[in-house]
Amino acid sequence: EEVEQGEGEQESEEGAAEEEAGDTDQSAVVAKLKEVQDKEFVEVRLPADVVAEAQQAWTAFINSASSREAAGEAIYAALFDSAPSLQSLFKTARSVMALRFMNGLNSIISAANSPSALKVQVETLGFQHLDLEVTVPRVIIFRDAIVDLFTMEMGPRFTNKAKLGFVALLNYVGGAYIYIRREYAVRIRIINASWRTANNKAADFMDAGAEGGEGEANAGENQEASEDAAQEK
Repeated sequence: EEVEQGEGEQESEEGAAEEEAGDTDQSAVVAKLKEVQDKEFVEVRLPADVVAEAQQAWTAFINSASSREAAGEAIYAALFDSAPSLQSLFKTARSVMALRFMNGLNSIISAANSPSALKVQVETLGFQHLDLEVTVPRVIIFRDAIVDLFTMEMGPRFTNKAKLGFVALLNYVGGAYIYIRREYAVRIRIINASWRTANNKAADFMDAGAEGGEGEANAGENQEASEDAAQEK
């Protein structure tokens, strides 16, 4: 019994040590994501309590608006009031753009519990925004506009942990956009160039085939005319 008790205590200590190490790793992630990270794009696991409070704040923000469209409009206004120069990046109508902001943020916040799902979602959004020149200063403007809006709209309901969560997630997303545009845009341009070359060669081949067919048809007509002439003689 003493042996079993000793083994049980050892397992408990090991479990506690692993849990503590996990908490330390997650805290390190939050500390790292206080800044925009654009040198790598990997899965991140934020502390569960930080994610939970960020999600609660997001839900409270949506519920405080008269509609999802109104919530999106508030985000749009907060962003472009703080940085009017960013409006030139977006050619879409204001109402459409506001709803896109809303849906994009909602998908990110909803996936924050799962590192793999979050990475896939952010990667998808990153590829959809390859045409935008996202930079670290612009990410900071966007992040601060969102955080300031939530601070103003929700007051004490926007807790320190919720703020940490939003800062970390928005920095993660912004850094990912920069990384994806830098690392993948070149590859996509190469693929597109190769595809255009292949299409051009295919078109040339088809043109050559068509010309060959016309030549054969003309040769056949000439031969037939010669045979008719010979018969007449």
